[in-house]
Amino acid sequence: MSPATAVGEPPVRRREYAAALALTAAGATALLAASARTWASAEVATGGGLAPVPVELPAAAVAPVASALGWAGLAALAALFATKGLARRAVGLLVALMGAGALAGVAVGTRPPALAAAAERAATAEGAVGPVALAAAWPVLAAAGAVLLFAGGVLTLLRGTAWPTMSSRYDRHSAPRATRADDPAELWKSLDSGADPTDENADPKER
Repeated sequence: MSPATAVGEPPVRRREYAAALALTAAGATALLAASARTWASAEVATGGGLAPVPVELPAAAVAPVASALGWAGLAALAALFATKGLARRAVGLLVALMGAGALAGVAVGTRPPALAAAAERAATAEGAVGPVALAAAWPVLAAAGAVLLFAGGVLTLLRGTAWPTMSSRYDRHSAPRATRADDPAELWKSLDSGADPTDENADPKER
């Protein structure tokens, strides 16, 4: 391995880690945002000269997995911070499966037969349910979120074992403090001689 490669690896790993976190967060957020909207609407013709009764289909009626997997994605985001090694790869696999499941749920739930059946179930008045109008923007947003979630999971599954962990970061930051835990008598001698006992670059004889 060349020196340039060795020096460039840590930044690359950090960028990969940041990308996986961003993909997972963006995917989960998109799913939750889309799941809070009305995805489709229809009307029930009641007859007798009465006005049609509107029927609205929220995401929960069309693709209930969108909201559930969006929340699960946020929980997985926390797990990506806390895990390492094989455990992190397992989290990546779960995130990828979440994305695939959300995408499948959106695709199945927005088919015309599925929308018609959902409108029939949601109708509160007796009569014929008319054509269902799909608000395509929200299913598209949910599908995009599912793809982002899947991409974040696959990236974690393939590369997650090489990324930094919380414990290693804390160990690295706490390591210099251990070197400063000298004998109190030696610290007093350092102060008397005018040396800085907290200076790691100072000559040990001066401490």
